[in-house]
Amino acid sequence: MNFLRTIMWVILAVGVAIFATANWHDVMLDLWGDLRMAIKLPVLLGITFAIGFLPTLFYYRAKIWQLRRQLALADRNAKMAPQTPPPPPVAASTTKETESPF
Repeated sequence: MNFLRTIMWVILAVGVAIFATANWHDVMLDLWGDLRMAIKLPVLLGITFAIGFLPTLFYYRAKIWQLRRQLALADRNAKMAPQTPPPPPVAASTTKETESPF
């Protein structure tokens, strides 16, 4: 499985490299007023991808961290809780049950 994962990452990296070399030209950004900025298109796409991806990644990692802490606390509390003995067995009934036609 590691081999397949490596192959997929290599294919993705080659695809990104081909896209970057085919689109390596300047893009003018109008920031505000008369301020303009020239940036390469693949760099601009990488920055916009990071702006969208990183907050989601941080939220996901924080949520996983919180859930792991809660699970560790629950495990710790379960280990420290006193063990309750099982309930005593129920004695057999001494009264006879009436026979039912059903």
